[in-house]
Amino acid sequence: MSLFKSFATVGGATMLSRLCGFGRDVMLAAFVGTGPVADAFVVAFRLPNLFRRLFAEGAFNSAFIPLFGRSVEEDGEHGARQFAGEIAAALFWTLVVILALAEVFMPLLVHLLAPGYYSDPAKFDLTVLMSRIAFPYLLFMSLLAFISGILNTFQRFLAAAMAPVMLNVVMMAVLAGIGFYGMEPNQTTGVLLVVGVAVAGVVQLAVVAIGMKRLGFSVPIMRPRWTPGVKRLLVLGVPGVIAGGITQINITVGTIIASLESSANSYLYYADRIYQLPLGVVGIAIGVVLLPSLTRQLRSGQEELVYHTQNRSMEFALALTLPAAVALVIIPDTVIAVLFQRGQFTDAAVEQTALALMAFSVGLPAFVLNKVLSPGFFAREDTKTPMYFAAVGMVVNVALSILLFPAFKHVGIAIGTTAAGWVNTSLLAFVLWRRGHFVIDSALMKRIPLLGFASALMGIVVYGGTLVLEPLSASNLFVVRASELIILVAIGLVSFGILVQLTGTVDFRAQLQKLRR
Repeated sequence: MSLFKSFATVGGATMLSRLCGFGRDVMLAAFVGTGPVADAFVVAFRLPNLFRRLFAEGAFNSAFIPLFGRSVEEDGEHGARQFAGEIAAALFWTLVVILALAEVFMPLLVHLLAPGYYSDPAKFDLTVLMSRIAFPYLLFMSLLAFISGILNTFQRFLAAAMAPVMLNVVMMAVLAGIGFYGMEPNQTTGVLLVVGVAVAGVVQLAVVAIGMKRLGFSVPIMRPRWTPGVKRLLVLGVPGVIAGGITQINITVGTIIASLESSANSYLYYADRIYQLPLGVVGIAIGVVLLPSLTRQLRSGQEELVYHTQNRSMEFALALTLPAAVALVIIPDTVIAVLFQRGQFTDAAVEQTALALMAFSVGLPAFVLNKVLSPGFFAREDTKTPMYFAAVGMVVNVALSILLFPAFKHVGIAIGTTAAGWVNTSLLAFVLWRRGHFVIDSALMKRIPLLGFASALMGIVVYGGTLVLEPLSASNLFVVRASELIILVAIGLVSFGILVQLTGTVDFRAQLQKLRR
């Protein structure tokens, strides 16, 4: 499967998941709003996802995929099964211990993640209850990440990419029930939401398990043992906890500080959901495809192909994230209003969420470029260097969030997250280049300024469109505001498409031919 087709496969499935996720968040905003139950759900849902992204996706995948790929190449399928069985046993029992400890010490975890909630006993107790119900989601998602690593190594990307859709389908079903029965945001509503999260975890795991069965690869059930493979995974995985989870670490810092301001976590959550659409579609597609591809190319000594893959991946990332970032900076209020302003989501919530979205959007290209650059280290079994840079990024994030919060409130947190992303990405790019592991070719050198130029001109055109369509902005009718957004998006897409085609930055005909291969 070609690199572009792999990106399209994962990106398409991720786009479907994100669209379903927006449907979920639209319903969540309408039926739950931004009050205490919404704040409790944000923390309860974030806790297992934080651990999942730090350990299961960040640390685990950055270490497991290169090692499993080596096992497949050197030991054959039988050796790879043995290695996978050893890792599965260690992973499962580690998760069981983490789950048990978290359930016991959940009040402490909630207090650490959202200290501002402690001053409101009812809100704090509800968050603890909901977090205990939602936390087993970590077990299912970590096992899903393990199976996904196996599937991705064999270039079977679809099942793992489609699994997140199930989370959103289940959650929309729960929210539809809440809306149908006219339930108010209370403890019962909150419990139903997190039960839906746990059930969705089981469904998602089933999707990738079926995918592995179709692949014909089975993992033997074994007792946990301290083998060389487990030891090597641990050595590589510990630095990856920080390196692979930099965004999640920064979000956690933001959650702690934002808990000191009423509704701030909800504003940041909804803004995060918007910019996560392009970040998820592009970043996840690149991250999923690039690591096993680079690992395979390095194992076979194809250094020039490695450079080509990295350059084309960076082009792909910038061609999608630069215009998206510009658009989100120019029309954040329109996007937020159309997607979320209904029910208990007020004008003030739109305004505050839009400000956070603008700040996050400036960092969008950096967050995606991180996904392009990190596999260059991980594929060479180097997880320590990204860890050091992630630590620098965390210092920048914490310092700016604390310094800016008194004046800018939740927007200061978003600025800190964005600055940390750019610092981390700049360090990754510089060191890869310095080591000779990333060489920018002439095509990329030419296209980067052209993409920036096209994105800036597109932004001017879209801004002009907002001035022309300004009368529509005053309407409270959803159809009118949605029409305004659709027109502005169409203007942006058409203008950017024309500009990159005229400048020769992107040849759409050639890309379609690659997609058909």
